[in-house]
Amino acid sequence: MGSAVIFYDPIYLEHKTGYGHPERPERLSASMSALHDSGILEKVEVKTPRKAKVEEISLVHDMQYIGEVRRMSESGGGHLDLDTALSSSSYEAALKACGALLDSVDGVLSGEFKSSLCLVRPPGHHALPARGMGFCLFNNIAIAAKYAISKHKVSRVMIVDWDAHHGNGTQEVFYEDNSVLYTSLHQFPHYPGTGWVEEIGRGKGLGKTINFPFPAGTGEEHYIEAFERVIIPAGIKFSPDIVMISAGYDSHTDDLLCSMRLVDGSYRKMTELLLGLAGESASGRLIVTLEGGYDLRAMGRSVVQTAAGLAGFEITPVETEPPTTAYAEKAAEIIAEAERLWLKFSG
Repeated sequence: MGSAVIFYDPIYLEHKTGYGHPERPERLSASMSALHDSGILEKVEVKTPRKAKVEEISLVHDMQYIGEVRRMSESGGGHLDLDTALSSSSYEAALKACGALLDSVDGVLSGEFKSSLCLVRPPGHHALPARGMGFCLFNNIAIAAKYAISKHKVSRVMIVDWDAHHGNGTQEVFYEDNSVLYTSLHQFPHYPGTGWVEEIGRGKGLGKTINFPFPAGTGEEHYIEAFERVIIPAGIKFSPDIVMISAGYDSHTDDLLCSMRLVDGSYRKMTELLLGLAGESASGRLIVTLEGGYDLRAMGRSVVQTAAGLAGFEITPVETEPPTTAYAEKAAEIIAEAERLWLKFSG
């Protein structure tokens, strides 16, 4: 059994979003090239995913919406909103994006492999049950969590979202669900405007949502502090059967779509922290899926660090010292408040 695998399919490059769109096929080309140049692809198996079935997509999404995406794609493409474009191959790409995560769930639960990195397009964490938005068509990670619970009878799934944009779709799907612990570290205020620290879940899900709405300029030291003070202790207490990561790389300091200050090595550190949690409570089962990330070089290097962490390889990151947090006092306040709310409502 290999410890880690990568899921990828060339169909993802056929999801065309239009000239000048930041969520472009070159994101995956750059990531695969960086993985090749690093030597990781010689050591880690690359698997081709299956297509998700419509009934699996419908674990999260309305059938009417699924049909709308299919019809729009098959008629040549169009726009779900100003930001979210489809081309003639987008529906097929979306089925295989989701399929990579479903194959990952099957693989980690069967013991075929311990962890996976799903290099997929289109991304998913903004997609709502009846509406795509924010470059996202189907919510890949939410569907995978529902699939693990419904098909494999998994009791608890933990999702950690380090994309610089809040995963509003994922949060909405599980906001009243005590079987999924969702936590997000994101720039705030920023698109899509959700993810306040006070958003902690509702009903049965109270205490199962943890948000870190960090100010622009937040750097590695405060991300790691959030992990060590809140996310890892919350995960240990929750004791998930699987840990999943919505891995966006737009929190990198070189990414111009956002204003955070992570560096290549930050993603290795966060990956290793979650590997430790998965090893303690989930038999090492960790699934990583691509969300955002729009600076091609920074994203490629950061994907390499994530993959190296999963596979246990040492690849020295290019940077030496990560930049400090711009508004450190505000970032520290957010961590303290998130910790207070988690301790109060986690049960």
